[in-house]
Formats: sequence, C-alpha cells, structure tokens
Amino acid sequence: MKFLKPIIFTVIFTFLLGSCKSISTIPVPKPSSYSVTATAKKIPLTEEESKFWGHSDLATDSIPGMSLEKAYDFLQGKKGVEVVVGVVDSGTDLLHEDLKDVAWVNLKEIPSNGIDDDKNGYVDDINGWNFLGTIYKEHLEYQRIVKDPSIADEETVKEATKFYDEKVEAAKANEKRYGQMLKMVTNADDALAKHFDKNDYSKDEVIELVTEDTALKQNIEVAKQMYGFGLSSLAQAKQELSKLVKNATSMLSGEDLKNEYRSVLGDDPNTMENKSYGDAATGHSIKDEAHGTHVSGIIGASRNNDIGMNGVANNVKIMAVRAVPDGDEYDKDVALGLRYAVDNGAKVINTSFGKGFSPKKEWVYEAILYAASKDVLIVNAAGNDGKNMDVEKTFPNDSRDLVTEISDNVLTVGAMSANYDENLPASFSNYGKINVDVFAPGVQIYSTTPEGEYAKFSGTSMAAPSTAGVAALIRSYYPKLSASQVKHILMNSGTMINLDVIKPGSRSRETPTGEKVPFAELSVSGRVVNAYNALKMADYMVNGKNK
Repeated sequence: MKFLKPIIFTVIFTFLLGSCKSISTIPVPKPSSYSVTATAKKIPLTEEESKFWGHSDLATDSIPGMSLEKAYDFLQGKKGVEVVVGVVDSGTDLLHEDLKDVAWVNLKEIPSNGIDDDKNGYVDDINGWNFLGTIYKEHLEYQRIVKDPSIADEETVKEATKFYDEKVEAAKANEKRYGQMLKMVTNADDALAKHFDKNDYSKDEVIELVTEDTALKQNIEVAKQMYGFGLSSLAQAKQELSKLVKNATSMLSGEDLKNEYRSVLGDDPNTMENKSYGDAATGHSIKDEAHGTHVSGIIGASRNNDIGMNGVANNVKIMAVRAVPDGDEYDKDVALGLRYAVDNGAKVINTSFGKGFSPKKEWVYEAILYAASKDVLIVNAAGNDGKNMDVEKTFPNDSRDLVTEISDNVLTVGAMSANYDENLPASFSNYGKINVDVFAPGVQIYSTTPEGEYAKFSGTSMAAPSTAGVAALIRSYYPKLSASQVKHILMNSGTMINLDVIKPGSRSRETPTGEKVPFAELSVSGRVVNAYNALKMADYMVNGKNK
C-alpha cells in the first residue's frame, strides 16, 4: 500500500533539496457539454471549507468539488435501495462513531459460533474478511521477486532486479539526504519548543508567530512547509523521516529482505489451493488500519448525524475486506478479496492501493472479469507516482497491454486539489489519456480514522472513494443501470475543465515551474466527477427526462 505516505515525502524532498479505453458493448451515455467558467478562490479556505471542499460546487463556491449538496437536493423525494460497497484495503474500524451504523452485516452468518453458517468458505465473517490475519508490515513486490525469482517470469525478474539495484544506489544517497532533512526538522522543532517553552506547541501558534529573529523565521518556514504537506506537527515529520532513514539503512544492509512476514498466516501466496486463510477480525480499532478507515468514511460515513463528517453516499453498507498491508499487497489476497466482495453482495468495490510489479496478475485479471460477470463496478486509484500510466504500468489495472481493456467495469481515478487554477491536478497523481478515466477530490480530504478520530489525508486513495461514493448513489437510486453504464455516466457527466495545468510529476529542481498541459490531456474524459450531473444523467437514461 503506497498511496498515502510517499506523497508527503516526495514533496518534502523536492522542497528541502531544491481512447480505446472507453469502449463499451452496451448502450452508454453520451458526454454532456457541461462546463463551468469560475474564478478561483483568492483567499485560503476556511476550516469548514477545507474539511468538506470535495463536496462543494464549482459554479457557486469557486471550489472544484463534486456538487454533492446539489445532488442531494436533486434526490429529494426519491427513494433509493441499499448498496453494499466493498472496501478492499488495510482494514476498517467499523466501531468508529461515524461508521458503526453503516457496517455491512452478513445476516446469513451467526456471530462467533465457529461455524461457516452460510457455507461461503469463511467462518464467522459478520462484517467482511481479513486475509492478512495479524500481518501489518510486508515487503514490496520487487523485493519478494528478488528474494525468490521463482515466483515470477523471466522478464519480470529481470525488471525487478534492475529496479532493486537502482533502489540500492538511491538508498546510499537517501540515507544521507533524509538524515539531513531529519536534522533540519529536528533543529526547527527544538527552536520552536524553546521559544514556546513547551514541546506540544500547536500549528496555529506557529502560523501566528511573528518574529524579527532570522534563525527563528527560517524554522517557522520549515514548520509551515511541513503543515502544507499534510503533516500535523514537526514531531510527526521527525517520526516519518526517521523511518525513511531506517529504511534506507536497512536496504543497504540487506536486513529488509530477511523478514518472513507471511509465515504467521500459514498460507502460500503462490498457489490458490488454500482460499480460506486469515480471520474474521475486520471491525476493530487499530491505528495501522487508518488508511482503510479513512477510505470507508469518505464513501459512507453516516450522514447528518451531527457527528464528525458526512460520507458521500447514503443508503450504503461498508464491507471491510482486509488485504493491503504496509508494503505491497499480494496478488492472491487482492484476487480473493475482490471475489469475496462480489460473492457477498457488493455492487461497488473500492481499490485504493497499487504497486509496480504483479507476478500473479492473471489472478487479479480473472477476479476483475468475475466482477464484470456479476455486474460489479470496481473504482480504482490511479496511483501517486506522478507518472503517465499509458507508459508505465501500475497494478492492479484493467489492461494487459495498456491499450485494450479486459472488461468495462473498472474506473481508474486521478486526484485533484481544491485549486481551480494551474495547480488543479494533484502534483503526485498518476495520469493518462488512455488509462486514467476521470479525476476527483484527493488532496487534504477529511475523513474517519481509528479510535474515533478524524484526519486529512491526500492521495488518489482518497479520489477513488470520493468517486465510489457517487457510484453508490447512482446504483442506489437507479439500480437498473449496469456497472458499465455507471462507469460511463461518471466519466461523461463530469465537469469539463478548460484550463492549462501543471502536469503531475513534471516539477523538479531543473524545471521548478513544471510543464503546462491542457487538463483534458490527463485522462480519458478530461473531466472531474460531478455527483449532481451524474444523477441527472442517470435519471435521464432511466426515465427519459430530468425531473
């Protein structure tokens, strides 16, 4: 799972160191002509606006959100059906105050009786299934391939080995560079703690601090940059940078390859003989499950309960499928996780994870095709490497050759920010005129985290569930529409953005301003998801007229 933390440190590093894909075999909606001319907000968003900017409306708020409140105004008087959304991720805290009422419950299973009552192969799976057991840390896929070349084909082994060797060389530089960054942040933290005479000084105190001391000014600037990159404190920055230094040191020593994380699970990830490994523990509060909990909240946190936040969709139940560790997910876990969600009633599945190598990718392709056969839509995060997906592979995907889709039930989503200007696409987001279908809010998104908490995370991991929530709304109020039709509604009803923007990943020390391209060139649709337009288009397709 790489769709959250790397965003922060790629940006920090830069700062401190200076279509064949839209085919369909059934009737789908034609693109709308909807576009908006709006003026970017010139002042910083208020705290309330910053929490829920993704729900805003570009025309009325000058914030390029998904027009969610307009969507709910449109739905007034209409009745929807319950939709199950499978969240294949790091796990979801279904005890959270804002998620407990939207947890999927397997009514065919008797809790804690040790019997597979519904005979689906999983014992006591009341809220979903945990394919990882007690595993939270894992190797990256290229490390597993280098460690055991027999798990992949010759070409993949060659590519993974080359990549590993490059990583070792990079680690030599990173050990020093991240060490320098850690020292800079540590010095700033020490200076600010001394100034405030306390270690737990707040972000607001730093932002409001005015001084003529040149050294302190520099330390304040370091802190402000950290806050701007999504870090809540310099203490958090030190903690994460320390991990990066440790990781670089571990790679250079070879220690990172010695762990056998999978052994505690008692499963061989390179064969499909055993499919019922893991356990039913999917609804507990564990900090390591923050990613999946955040994703779940974006989709369906209880609406209008005067607690925390509103998810995008009502009428949803969240099915927790734990298959993504801190590291790279196994193809087997992903494939079985998708099949579990499909077999147990999910109509939308969110996949906010990804990796660069996939030795058992055919298992995942087969699972995607299985989902298509059962009319299930998969909403997939594009990835956070700032790269062109038409050239560089990211897994999972829906195309073996990066040109032709294997099915028409996967929607790949890039991330956008609240900036209605050249900075609209998130600087970290992957893009692709063939392989990214649409963009959605994915920067500083406020949502649920374990133990009853809330936080802002950034990533295409957040853009995918923003979109999955809208997909669930469509499937709830217009259940006659197929997964393929819903996919194309989301693509073709979105707001067309007529802006030249900075291409993600193009900023560097050599080109600090980045490369300008039309926003329309970053995805198949050239659009950003708009819930109001999507529901209007769905209504027209079903009823023949907008109401």
